[in-house]
Amino acid sequence: MPEEARILGPAYYATRARGWRRDVWAVLHPPYTAWHLSYVVIGAGLAPSLDVKRLAATVLAFFLAVGISAHALDELRGRPLQTDLPAKTLWAAAILGLVGAVGLGLAGVFVVGPGLLPFIAAGVLFVFAYNLELLGGRLHGDFWFALSWGAFPVLTAYFAQTGRLSFAAVAVAVAAYALSFGQRALSTPARLLRRKTRSVTGTLTLLDGSETNLDEHALLRPLEVGLKAFAWGVVALAVGLAAMRLF
Repeated sequence: MPEEARILGPAYYATRARGWRRDVWAVLHPPYTAWHLSYVVIGAGLAPSLDVKRLAATVLAFFLAVGISAHALDELRGRPLQTDLPAKTLWAAAILGLVGAVGLGLAGVFVVGPGLLPFIAAGVLFVFAYNLELLGGRLHGDFWFALSWGAFPVLTAYFAQTGRLSFAAVAVAVAAYALSFGQRALSTPARLLRRKTRSVTGTLTLLDGSETNLDEHALLRPLEVGLKAFAWGVVALAVGLAAMRLF
């Protein structure tokens, strides 16, 4: 495909237009942030009784740590979303977001108990080690993504509600892990096509002899249809579970 014909943005929710509004929207990764905050709601919704204040604090803490801090740090490494946000702005967002999340967590210790401290420490480790690829990138693989962005929110939210873990919470955390692992399997080739591929040419020949041309859009469509479906499906599941518990 000629260079001038390429219209792909760095993500399906990040257009190629310029401007700070577009940049902030892109860095927040709205569909994925909503997806992973839904795991918080699902984890809390498993508790025998749902404390709305604890849920709100947990969702806000994860939004600050994941939606803001982790994504700002990720953008600092090579500008994958092609934003023009100053590095100082991204660093400020990353630090303030994490400080806010940790502050909420420490406040929760007085309500839930000291058992919450390991979850706070793990959250800080995940944010820095995963997004800055520390330790030689050992914590930046599929396993760690699924653990920190899938299973961890479920377990943390449940513990914040009950002060303990349960078999049900662990089982649902495994499900969240599997969904996040699948997310990574779809998003990795999608990012490759959008951010690192100059052109794609090829032909798919079927058994009946018919042919289909392959290009970036043809390869991206099934990947991103799956990502969108899973994202909003998990959000809908979380909304339904919360509605059942609250109304």
